[in-house]
Amino acid sequence: MRLIKRKWGLLAGAGLLALAACSPLPRVLKQAEAGRRVSATPTPLLAVGESVPFEVTAQTPAKHLHKKVAYELLLRYRYDHGLREDTLGRLSFVPGEFVYADSSKGQVLVAHKSFSFANTPARGAGELLARPQVRELKRNGRVLQAPADVLVARGVADPARLVTREDTTLTLLPESASHRTSGTRVLPFFFDEGTWYIRSGLGTNIAALEDLIDANQRTRKVLIVAGHSPDSADLALPSLASKRVLSLLHHYKERVRMFSYLNKVDKITFDTLAYRRRWDIFLSKVMTSALKPEQMDSVVTIINDTRGSYEDKEKALHTLSYFDYIHDYVYPVLRFGTVAVTYTAPDRYDSEIYLLSKKIVEKQLEADALTPEELRYSATLTPLLAEKQRIYEAAIAESGNWEAFHNLGVVLLQRGEKESSPSVRRAYLRRAGVNFTLAAHRHPTAEEFYYAATAYHRAGDRLEALQGYDYAIKLGGSRPLLRKVFSDKAALEIEAGQPDDALRSLHYAGLSYQNYLNTALIYVLKGGYDAAADAYKAAQQLRPTAAAPIYGQAVVAARQKNEAALGDLLRQAVALDRSYAQRAVEDLEFQDYAQSKTFREALK
Repeated sequence: MRLIKRKWGLLAGAGLLALAACSPLPRVLKQAEAGRRVSATPTPLLAVGESVPFEVTAQTPAKHLHKKVAYELLLRYRYDHGLREDTLGRLSFVPGEFVYADSSKGQVLVAHKSFSFANTPARGAGELLARPQVRELKRNGRVLQAPADVLVARGVADPARLVTREDTTLTLLPESASHRTSGTRVLPFFFDEGTWYIRSGLGTNIAALEDLIDANQRTRKVLIVAGHSPDSADLALPSLASKRVLSLLHHYKERVRMFSYLNKVDKITFDTLAYRRRWDIFLSKVMTSALKPEQMDSVVTIINDTRGSYEDKEKALHTLSYFDYIHDYVYPVLRFGTVAVTYTAPDRYDSEIYLLSKKIVEKQLEADALTPEELRYSATLTPLLAEKQRIYEAAIAESGNWEAFHNLGVVLLQRGEKESSPSVRRAYLRRAGVNFTLAAHRHPTAEEFYYAATAYHRAGDRLEALQGYDYAIKLGGSRPLLRKVFSDKAALEIEAGQPDDALRSLHYAGLSYQNYLNTALIYVLKGGYDAAADAYKAAQQLRPTAAAPIYGQAVVAARQKNEAALGDLLRQAVALDRSYAQRAVEDLEFQDYAQSKTFREALK
């Protein structure tokens, strides 16, 4: 065996000598490596949404250049304790892919290239490595690699995992078997700019209206109203509001003629009303928006004091610095239509509701054995989440009431919170988001769309969550609700790698512990360390016993190379919450101080 090894060693040595004798590869590699420098920006690597984009910059002496040989750096990211790695590509010093350094007088070459890889929790702790090599620039040319890798960067910092979001508790709607025998159902609709055609997609209630007609409740009166927004597209058609009314009226009558056996068109009283050029409706939406009181006052002043026509007042609104909010969130809800249906339903006793509901769920009885209210009420009579889920699913299949969709969403959220498997938990949260969305389409309020956005946000479905937050803002609501919507929307935008959008959302979100921490995080990412420290201190004033604001200040101190302040702040944070000691050990922000006495003493 020793003889074989010695023989192979002699052959390998002979091969290297032959390669050195007849090939420029060893010389080029040696010359390139003599002054090679490589770095990544940013360091540590920074995740942006679902990916980790970065740029690698390499320098090497120009004297290594050889017209038949290229010097390269092969990049890969190794993670999961070295068991896995991603091949990212190469940085080559070939003509067209490098420049001469400005200060080197033609002696140093510089090459830049952008790379990225997927952002997953497993890749958080890893290493960006470069393996130098030289390669002959011909087909099947020989390759000579350096004996060792070069460490370019260590780990991935993910701002999404540092975002603060205080979840809102989503609760079941109260249910009662004592239903009303008559009532009025109000269904809002929204139209596209400058049109009067009924939309059948998101933001409409056409399916809910058709379900109400098909339910064959005794209908006595129908009121249909519609309006328009002040923008030019809607104003171009003076009769647009009337056309929207007639569109809804025609659809209602045709549906009754085709599918209702209890109601007749000539037996229903129809009242219609078109709102034209109504500033009072516009101002009512402004007063329920997220604009600040002084901004609302400015809008009221323009409407009341601007001389001239309706168009002149609308043009005056364009001078406001926050007109984009009015255009994006107020104008769309003025292009509305509303159908109010007054109906009478038969009386129903509530005896044996639970037993009947079980038979309905088990397909032993037709769903119409109970009213929708009674069926939903039966879900409150069982503590089992799985049974509640089946009852609400049966209620949805029977009537499609928005209350059933809402409560099913809450039950699915509760089931998801009890799951230990991330994939199963996410599936429940996604289903909850779908049901909240369906509830919101049948009962379009800011609260319902906020619930849908919250469920999708927890599931990690960022696009759907952003749409839900956007609908909630457009519909308007109480100031505390809108502030919470903007707060969570800002958190989502940070997670998605949109810090500038997050700052705009935080402008309307008010002052809160969550918002101060997220504002500070944005400033840290942007390098505004003084502003970040101020925001962390403001959060600390709101919650003096919380460790997070103090730990954030320690991160700022690390960024500012202030080791003394870093140690003092870390000591305070760990005293309030011991879990921050382990977090600091693993935090890439402190990797330059991990071996210092100040750092170690602070974590004791």
